[in-house]
Amino acid sequence: MESFTAAERRSAELTRAIDRTPETFRVLTGERPTGALHLGHYFGSIIERLRLQRAGVQTFLVLADYQVITDRDTTARVQENVHSAVLDYLAAGLDPQQTTIFAHSAVPALNQLLLPFLSLVTEAELHRNPTVKAEAAASGRALSGLLLTYPVHQAADILFCKGNLVPVGKDNLPHVEITRVIARRFNDRYGPVFPVPEALLTATPEVPGLDGRKMSKSYGNTIALSMTADETATVIRRTTTDFDRRITFDPDTRPGVSALLSTAALCLDTTPQTLAEQIGDAGSGRLKQVTTEAVNEFLAGHRQRRQQLAQDPDVALRVLRRGNDHANELADDTLFEVRKSMGTVY
Repeated sequence: MESFTAAERRSAELTRAIDRTPETFRVLTGERPTGALHLGHYFGSIIERLRLQRAGVQTFLVLADYQVITDRDTTARVQENVHSAVLDYLAAGLDPQQTTIFAHSAVPALNQLLLPFLSLVTEAELHRNPTVKAEAAASGRALSGLLLTYPVHQAADILFCKGNLVPVGKDNLPHVEITRVIARRFNDRYGPVFPVPEALLTATPEVPGLDGRKMSKSYGNTIALSMTADETATVIRRTTTDFDRRITFDPDTRPGVSALLSTAALCLDTTPQTLAEQIGDAGSGRLKQVTTEAVNEFLAGHRQRRQQLAQDPDVALRVLRRGNDHANELADDTLFEVRKSMGTVY
């Protein structure tokens, strides 16, 4: 608890520093393209990326296609998912001239950093990582080498571009910490090459899925940003609620009702409790109608811009190629610096 309190305090200091000197920060953020981006991504990360971009912080956004197979056996549809994500980023307002959007697999030098980085951590440290433990339990199968070394992959993602700031939620603090450990150990062993990045805790709400669990592509409980208004209405209409006409916010005993309230409240910039009082005894039918209207109105502009962008079939590819080129330049420079410090330039 003390370490989290310290992280909160330091995040507040970093936020003030960003306002003063945004040009001194370089951010790495991103996600695995395992499906369509959804409302959870929008409220959980895209809004924060837009804030940093507007502040003038140099940002790198990785679509970690290699990491898709950390907990699954196929990369089917990964290219489609990557291109779809780029359309959502652009529609949301991310500018590829300010935010470098690139694909993990397209930057070989980034991935080559894994070899020296793996020598800097122990097997026990990797096994202790909460995400590794959670993903291993959720996958229901033997722990793969890729999943075990997932935190080191993320360290390479952050450090290849000399990232010094990582926006994360509370649950992802251990990933930033192992990156900090790797940076310090490399610098101590071979000389100063990497900044020791810091975590910027994001005060983002957790968007519940339509079944009350966390909104996740793997649960099939999402509202994708790319859905049409009719598709949105359909998935909301199918949400399981209950027979109590009085609408109340109670996530433990009424997960479906509470998930709809939370989703609508986020889109309407109110609280689930306030919304529940407004709907009162009108029942789940009215709740679903309110939620559908709230989501569709909130996403209307995004979807219109996305549709316009999609009329150019090569727009995502151009953005990725621009981002890949920039990321490769930095990764090549960093890898050369690493090899020089290790005495392996021939």
